[in-house]
Parts: sequence; C-alpha cells; structure tokens
Amino acid sequence: MEIFFVLAFGVMIGVAAYLLMSRSVLRLILGLLVFSNAVNLSIFIAGRLGSNIPPLVAAGETTIAHSANPLPQALILTAIVISFALAAYIVVLFERAYHVLKTVDTDRMRSAEPRSIDDIDKESRE
Repeated sequence: MEIFFVLAFGVMIGVAAYLLMSRSVLRLILGLLVFSNAVNLSIFIAGRLGSNIPPLVAAGETTIAHSANPLPQALILTAIVISFALAAYIVVLFERAYHVLKTVDTDRMRSAEPRSIDDIDKESRE
C-alpha cells in the first residue's frame, strides 16, 4: 500500500512542477494547491501507515510499539488549514492584479519591474 502512496506522491510532484512553470495564473494557483497536497501526503507517508493499533501507551510501558504516529496526522490537519488560507489569499491577490493589469499572463504582469532600454527604443521608433 505504501508503494501506491509513494507513486501518487511522485505523480503529484510532477504535476505540480508542470503547473508551477506555466505562465497562466490559474495554473500557478492549481500547482501550488497540488504541491501542498503532495507535501501533506509525504508527511502522512512518514508516519507509519500499516498499523490499526490505536496510539495508546499500555500500562507499564513507556513507548508505543507498533501503532501509527499521530503527530504527522495532526501536522497535516494544520497544513490543510494553512494551505487553504494561502490559496484564498493568492486568489484574491491575482484577482486584484487581473482587474488592474487586465491580463492573466504572468509575463505581461511585469508593471513593477523597470523597463529595458530595448523596450524604450522600440516605443520611441514607433
């Protein structure tokens, strides 16, 4: 079963990398969401998967022998909330940028960067 999760993690990282390298803002946002879910899956894989024993310490013992670690699961719940807030913030940020710049292409969203001398020369010739 862990092999399935590892393969899913690899596919998700590949899809996220492809989407993050895109010029479209929507694909960029989707790439961030897929990447955050892939990271959550890797944290989940790190805490043992194959045990059905509850994470309780038996009387007289000091450690848990064969149960799943509950800490990665708690970290994933926190990461889900943080990634949702980050995605909502990014959507609002790019929506505002779209209304100001009238484009969703990240190459055209370079109004804050200084213009190159070649661009100034082209405009002066026209």
